[in-house]
Amino acid sequence: MRDYLLTLCVTAAVTYLLTGPVRKFAIATGAMPEIRARDVHREPTPRLGGIAMFFGLCAGLLVADHLQNLSSVFELSNEPRALLSGAALIWLIGVLDDKFELDALIKLGAQMISAGVMVAQGLTILWLPIPGVGVVLLTPAQGTLLTVALVVLTINAVNFVDGLDGLAAGMVCIAAAAFFLYAYRLWYGYTIEAAAPATLFTAILMGMCLGFLPHNMHPARIFMGDSGSMLIGLILAASAISITGQVDPDALKIFEGSTREATHAALPVFIPLVLPLTIIAIPMADLVLAIVRRTWKGQSPFAADRGHLHHRLLEIGHSHSRAVLIMYFWSALIAFGTLAYSVHSASMWIVLGITVLSAIGLVLLLLPRFTPRAPRWAQAVVPPRYRRRKPAPVPEGLGGPDLTEERVPVPAGLHGATAIGNRERFTDRRKAGTPS
Repeated sequence: MRDYLLTLCVTAAVTYLLTGPVRKFAIATGAMPEIRARDVHREPTPRLGGIAMFFGLCAGLLVADHLQNLSSVFELSNEPRALLSGAALIWLIGVLDDKFELDALIKLGAQMISAGVMVAQGLTILWLPIPGVGVVLLTPAQGTLLTVALVVLTINAVNFVDGLDGLAAGMVCIAAAAFFLYAYRLWYGYTIEAAAPATLFTAILMGMCLGFLPHNMHPARIFMGDSGSMLIGLILAASAISITGQVDPDALKIFEGSTREATHAALPVFIPLVLPLTIIAIPMADLVLAIVRRTWKGQSPFAADRGHLHHRLLEIGHSHSRAVLIMYFWSALIAFGTLAYSVHSASMWIVLGITVLSAIGLVLLLLPRFTPRAPRWAQAVVPPRYRRRKPAPVPEGLGGPDLTEERVPVPAGLHGATAIGNRERFTDRRKAGTPS
């Protein structure tokens, strides 16, 4: 565990320290697009944050290769090299997209090629544990198709949810934490060496997200862009593939005794079929709903819109930070709830706890609909959001419509003067009482 924590800390430190210079580089190279109709931020913000995250990945793998307890992962398995090869390819395509806005079909093809590169080097699903059937050996063609499908779905699910400051990095960090605990339990508790690569991948993934989050929390100073979202999506998928397709269920000696006993004992092995989907349940639901919504309207499934889950949270009245925290809450509840059930499936306390937390999550979700307003005598002692708002007086000669029409958006400056903080988008800032 100490070596994994050291790898995580080094990855987070490298990512954090490189994000600042990468931000300046993104501004200087013009990787700072104008505000789009679907965007929720109000200032042009640089992208290319995935550059710092990729170098954090390289630093984490390099440190792990020189640690005594983790170097065996690189000696006994080719999966770290397969991951780095696929990650380098998808990261390069993401960097080009952040700068030049590549076509969606080109990115889809690059995602499939990246998955194919990992399959060619051995990071693929070899068998599947099916409840009631046992272990089903897959043909090379079946394993390749299933691996590519899982990688592409995970990458696009993470990419779709990357719409608010800190949302994608935080949700993937929560998913990686749950998967790390699961993989570490298989490796340490069951002494299965095949689970060591997935444990290392998730530790590095947590470090990448934790190192980038301080720069990406609202108001974000830099976005990860497709170079970051596709990268972390691929690493998350690689972790799930490594556990699902490489760990032999027969090594756990679970298919013994009665059928009921074997079924309960097999839960830690069957969970890899469910845990990757539950970890990305919210992004995956967002992806499916977006495809159905756009296809129903006669649009391309890759056409951008403002109908994602995080957009709907903003529409019903949640603030930017509260919407992100609500998405964090549901992601943690689903991922860690599934993880807890895999450890103690017979405990009713776990089911009861998940039910209670789900009810709390629903209350938080609908909170803007039931925001109370304090009476006038309590205005001075309640938080500002519960006070009755008074309309601000409009100075004579400064009508709202006339002032709005004369404002001009500020373009993205060379040195990023408009992308530093939460400031106005307009250059015309006349004070009350000045002549129009």
